Amino acid sequence: MTLHSPKIGALRPVIRQLDEAAINRIAAGEVVERPASAVKELVENALDAGARRIAVDIADGGKTLIRVTDDGCGMTAADLPLALSRHATSKIDGSDLLDIRSFGFRGEALPSLAAVGRLSITSRVEGDEGAQIAVSAGRVEPVRPAALGAGTVVELRDLFFATPARLKFLRTDRAETQAIAEVVRRLALAEPEVGFTLSDLSSGEPRILFRAEPEGGDLFDALHRRVARVLGADFAENALRIDVAREGLRLQGYAALPTYSRGSSVAQFLFVNGRPVLDRMLLGALRAGYMDVLSRDRYPAAVLNLICDPQRVDVNVHPAKAEVRFREAGEVRGLIVSSLRHALAGAGHRASTTVAGETLEAFRAEPAAYPGARIYQMDRPSAAAVARSFAFQAPQPAMPGLAEAPAARVEEPPAETAEDRPLGAARAQIHGNWIVAQTATGMVIVDQHAAHERLVYEKLKRQRDGAGIARQALLIPEIVELSPSDAARLLEAAEELSGLGLVIEAFGGGAVAVREVPAILGQVQAAPLLRDILDDLADLGSSDRLQARMDAVLSRMACHGSVRSGRALRAEEMNALLREMEATPLSGQCNHGRPTHVELKLADIERLFGRR
Repeated sequence: MTLHSPKIGALRPVIRQLDEAAINRIAAGEVVERPASAVKELVENALDAGARRIAVDIADGGKTLIRVTDDGCGMTAADLPLALSRHATSKIDGSDLLDIRSFGFRGEALPSLAAVGRLSITSRVEGDEGAQIAVSAGRVEPVRPAALGAGTVVELRDLFFATPARLKFLRTDRAETQAIAEVVRRLALAEPEVGFTLSDLSSGEPRILFRAEPEGGDLFDALHRRVARVLGADFAENALRIDVAREGLRLQGYAALPTYSRGSSVAQFLFVNGRPVLDRMLLGALRAGYMDVLSRDRYPAAVLNLICDPQRVDVNVHPAKAEVRFREAGEVRGLIVSSLRHALAGAGHRASTTVAGETLEAFRAEPAAYPGARIYQMDRPSAAAVARSFAFQAPQPAMPGLAEAPAARVEEPPAETAEDRPLGAARAQIHGNWIVAQTATGMVIVDQHAAHERLVYEKLKRQRDGAGIARQALLIPEIVELSPSDAARLLEAAEELSGLGLVIEAFGGGAVAVREVPAILGQVQAAPLLRDILDDLADLGSSDRLQARMDAVLSRMACHGSVRSGRALRAEEMNALLREMEATPLSGQCNHGRPTHVELKLADIERLFGRR
């Protein structure tokens, strides 16, 4: 069957040299995908110029106006025409493309933007006169004097007016505005010492969409305040500090508790030497760090910056510089995974404070069933009225039989109290599954089955790791046919897989022989397992599939071996469970990522009942 190919005409195709305008428009297609891409390039230029305050103004989702104002070093009148030339940059000298320490380095952004929109640049160097240059669809106007304080203003109007077909592929103004806000938020997290402002001028009056003042002081203090500003106080309150260095690599930032998980990856912010990236290997390592504490439909939240020698990472592998390639990818992944697991283990029984907030919200009264319905609201008495009321209700010493106020609680022996412990002292068990404990500042409600399941699971893992992973030799090795390239990739990981109990060998061509499997998995279908591992290796560079399957078996064993719902516990058993939770890492969530306990502060309970 022969099909007509539209790529080949009747005449022999002739190779032509494209003109500069066509070259710039092609480059713009790679660099400027949408208005958010233009904002990213311009803000990164401002950061490279040493700006400490950056203001971004947009209109109609960035389609009609993008203006970036900074207080950086600025450019001279002689620099402006050169800045609009392709591959002209002040950030590298071209001698070593593996020693890049700035956001930009290709010199493509400004000429690409000038090729598809109306661009003007106004700039002034401290101690020099200001100057302005304008470009419209690639036509450059002469440089002229301009009034401006030190810094630069880049204004881009009518994006893609020179290529109107591109406008049809843009989304709504609201969606484009959200994409721009996301870019600014990511860069604000990368540079906490820089102030950012994002304003929408679509309606004529400026509307502030985002503002973050420059943060000073210690790096972690500044980052913590910036994280609270960008991601909210809840994230900052439930985030663990990460600062680990190993073999010339350093990981810094904050990672949220497992119980502060999200339904998507919107709260994952990864940086390499301060550069925001969306790299699959890094995202996979982040996921692997939480592998044992989150279910598959939940996503961790984190702000992490990997610092390394620029020679060890190649940032010139993606048109938008969103992906990177590491010289020692395995060491990078190992650092991220181990740092996260160590931090999560150090958190012990701690659970997210948002769990308590959601619990209190569930306790609140529902709104009125119909408009105008009266809702009972207790009047708040004055302090004097409260004092008079207490005095009136107090027993009179002269009255016989009322020498002491009546009590409605069980007195505990004063010798040793557990209320000062983090999870307090058990006071009751309700509905055969919930332990109610009293702490010094409130109360704790514990899911006894979920809590004990986690404790048994951690104990089983310690036993497995201490004794080593038992292998089961197959009487007849299972032969799995793969493509030669897949077989080679799998055999490269043979040593790592052997440490997990899976022994494989080459069997000629693309065949792989499976000789031993982890005993805990029982009967294994080797072919699907190897193909799943191959998918992980191709996508992430490594695979946790085997480890996850063994952990899943231990998790099922823990579920069946833990305290069942409905079992009545004595006071000493409940307190023993609480003490073991306090001493066991990761006991704040069950094997599926759900919280094992909820802590309610006394002040919140009093507020719930209108006593505050």
